[in-house]
Amino acid sequence: MSEKFHGLSQAEADQLLKKNGLNEVPEPKYNFFKEFLSKLWNLSAWILEAALLLECILGKWIQSLFVLAMLLFAAWNGASKKKQSRRVLDNISHKLTPTVSVERDGKWTNLDSKYLVVGDLISIQAGDVLAADVKLIDGEISTDESSITGEAKNVDKHVNDQAYAGTTVVEGSGLALVQAIGSDSRSGKTINLINNSAAPGHLQQLLTKIIYYLCLLDGILTLIIVIAMFFKTGNFHVFLSQFINTLPFLAMMFIASIPVAMPSTFALSNSFEATRLSKEGVLTSDLTGIQDAANLNLILLDKTGTITENKTAVASWTNFTKLDDQEVLQLASSATDQRNAKIIDTAIDEYVAEKGLAVEQPSKFVPFTSATGYSMAETAGHNVKLGSFKQLSLIDKNANELVKEIDFTAGRSVALLIDDQLAGVFILQDKVRNDSKAALAELKKRGVRPVMLTGDNQKTAAAVAKQVDLTGNVISIHDFNENTDIKNLAGIADVLPEDKLKMVKFFQKKGYIVGMTGDGVNDSPALKQAEVGIAVSNAADVAKRSGKMVLLNDGLTSIVKILDAGHRVYQRMTTWSLTKLARTAELTMLLTFGYLCFNYIPMALNAMVIYTIMNNMVTMMIGTDRTHISYKPENWNMAKLAKIAFALAAGWTIFGIAFVWYLNVHGWSHGVISTMVYVYLVLSSMLILLITRTQKYFWQDYPSKLVWLVQAADIALTIILALFGIAMTKINWMDLLITLIVSLAIAIVIDLFYQPIMKNR
Repeated sequence: MSEKFHGLSQAEADQLLKKNGLNEVPEPKYNFFKEFLSKLWNLSAWILEAALLLECILGKWIQSLFVLAMLLFAAWNGASKKKQSRRVLDNISHKLTPTVSVERDGKWTNLDSKYLVVGDLISIQAGDVLAADVKLIDGEISTDESSITGEAKNVDKHVNDQAYAGTTVVEGSGLALVQAIGSDSRSGKTINLINNSAAPGHLQQLLTKIIYYLCLLDGILTLIIVIAMFFKTGNFHVFLSQFINTLPFLAMMFIASIPVAMPSTFALSNSFEATRLSKEGVLTSDLTGIQDAANLNLILLDKTGTITENKTAVASWTNFTKLDDQEVLQLASSATDQRNAKIIDTAIDEYVAEKGLAVEQPSKFVPFTSATGYSMAETAGHNVKLGSFKQLSLIDKNANELVKEIDFTAGRSVALLIDDQLAGVFILQDKVRNDSKAALAELKKRGVRPVMLTGDNQKTAAAVAKQVDLTGNVISIHDFNENTDIKNLAGIADVLPEDKLKMVKFFQKKGYIVGMTGDGVNDSPALKQAEVGIAVSNAADVAKRSGKMVLLNDGLTSIVKILDAGHRVYQRMTTWSLTKLARTAELTMLLTFGYLCFNYIPMALNAMVIYTIMNNMVTMMIGTDRTHISYKPENWNMAKLAKIAFALAAGWTIFGIAFVWYLNVHGWSHGVISTMVYVYLVLSSMLILLITRTQKYFWQDYPSKLVWLVQAADIALTIILALFGIAMTKINWMDLLITLIVSLAIAIVIDLFYQPIMKNR
């Protein structure tokens, strides 16, 4: 018993803390140079490196420097944004540091685990992730040591056995003395609840698809140019000479396809939203949870603590013994967990206190487990069991006869056995949270189907569902099967924690993107399996580790904020994808058809390189853009995005070819036309971004400050380069004004067709 053991005094702990430092292991510093080098070894970098080698072989040294600058910028920018994302998650991770139940100065208190010192007496139970190496001095536990051994098999621990930092307590409870902390612990590291990977789950897949679509287009257009060149020259030697001269342009067409800014845009947008959510009471432990929230269309919600308040009170008490209520209630209090009190323990203790009684201290206590279904105590010569009526009725065969008058549908029931005889039944009720009804309505409005999960019986669950306007059937888990009508499902009753993983997999198999809220040890597999696992505010450490999100506040309102963040990220990345596909397709098609129609590529090579670099600068800022919240689950349909983008590109290309034809017919020189095409392409890229980023006409909405500032800088630089003839043929003010007017007029015409069609994309 805990009375036999005592920990340190606060003064002793403070002295040790000063001497040995915090219970932390300094994390290895972010190696920017190593990360930078890693960015030079991937698909995008290989294309740039091949182009750089080709430019050098052809002796195009100025262009080679531009390509090299783009390659180094992509690597530097990617490493910088990875560092920024890691810093955001590291800051959030400090808020997720586990707390530990510690005895100091003879009193039990919850303490931040980083303040543990050697010699502290701590209480451990199922669900805890140990923050230090400890020696078990009372009780029995089973731990998952896979984090340090790699073996998934649970290891039983008895008195005087060692348990190690970083391992998870999966069964049992007990008392332990801290043996080693921080760097001195066997694992050599403390618990880190954050997945430090800043790369979203769909990033590489999306990146690969975009490169595939663009390279496919570039390959087709390049082949067209080469074939046309062969037939136009009619002589192999002349063709070979022209082909070698054209190679730098063809290389730049492929370079323009590379989504250099995409990793940065994704990282910036996700980090931006993670920081925002942390200020709104949601901690992000895995950035993929934010983007997956946009696709969410079904969420499994724990009733207690989420839909109802995380506070339960005794509504009624029935005594079946010949003893008076006071004596029975005191015996009942001996079976509540004083060390790690749960909701039911607190409710019964408070009820006992309201009756003016003191909580009984048992001579022996065994805490509640889901396997037994009850807690047990030995006190005053009696054996007391407190827990599930279903489980305890198996012990007292006469129990069912006694409870015929009890209305078990009125709330949660807790049975009491004294010496294996039914002594009484508590009926506990949860209060529905004030915000639950409105929050659930908001979830449904956004196309997310909420399904309530509860261990309560079907009638109790149905009553709660009715209070919060959850329409549909509330069924028992025993009636849940492959033929269940999901579209008319409001809740599932009689749920055991181990049922939740099966349900998550069931709904995923049916094609749903599943969210899940949970708090217990047995919820952890389901939280990890769900696309958006959400650990609630009072969750066990292992549940927090398993979820992608951790709520700091009770209730459902925070889940709506997670959905909003996901939709913002989705809309920004949709804008990025459409913009990247459209402007790259426009560039390659305009140059290809320009060559076919006018027998020369209507853009200078230097201008093409500058255009590519400038576009990556502005699209990178999309991660911070203002956006709208859509009210339906999203999905990454790259085929659909490609069709939209290529339709936009086709419109700009057709008008662009007409513009170049006009300039050729009316006597503009090839050099001047080349610069005017460069200005046209820059302006069209900026306008495509403005068109695709909003559901309104582009002149009715405005982007974020960073986006329009970078756009303004790009346009200003374009004007300066064109008017002064830097790296391209000089043009006059009239030529510039004509190009500006033509570009703006084309944007208005395209948007008049685009927005009505895409209003509900």
